[in-house]
Amino acid sequence: MTTRKNITSMIAMIVFGCIAMAYVDAVIMPDYAVKSMIKFVLFLTLPLVYCLINREVSFRSLFKLEKKGLIFSILLGVGVYVLIMGSYMLIGPMLDLSQVTESLQNNIGVNADNFLYVAIYISIVNSLLEEFFFRGFAFLSLKKLTGRKFAYIFSAGAFAVYHIAMMTSWFTVPLFLLLITSLFIAGLLFNWLNERNGNIYASWMVHMFANLAINTIGFILFGLI
Repeated sequence: MTTRKNITSMIAMIVFGCIAMAYVDAVIMPDYAVKSMIKFVLFLTLPLVYCLINREVSFRSLFKLEKKGLIFSILLGVGVYVLIMGSYMLIGPMLDLSQVTESLQNNIGVNADNFLYVAIYISIVNSLLEEFFFRGFAFLSLKKLTGRKFAYIFSAGAFAVYHIAMMTSWFTVPLFLLLITSLFIAGLLFNWLNERNGNIYASWMVHMFANLAINTIGFILFGLI
């Protein structure tokens, strides 16, 4: 009974975090600094509250650094960066991505003047925050209670669905569906990396390089490079 209660509490907190951020993204639409503070508080507070409910849970192991796994993750991250940039160079000219910069400027106040600072935050801090919440909390911790298969699918699904609200006005429907599918697959890959290494540094490295590639494309779209 206690285990079922713990599972329900954890899943409810993860779902609440995703819904709350979706509401912030789609309805409130504050500027990026305010949005980032809300997200920072939510994605840190909810796991910590869960620790008070289930005192057997500890997040210390999530930050245990292993050099061998980290090197592999960095190399994989560089490969992801090259893959994303290569894909953009091949198909980017065939796509109309003007809606991306328009949406960023109109909805959250991100423009050419502040994009550098936003890009640094997204690549380093935001990626670590998401890895802690979706992989550390919603996968590695959840897996101990529910089992491997459910944790894999739930964590990757939550990660993909979480991005829906912020991207609905950016792309056409086919491209949007492709991105959501890609995010789900990326979530599965991140889960595998963390399961393999026993910490969140592995997926953080890959996530960070993926964000670096996306932000590089952002610099191109804003005409900064």
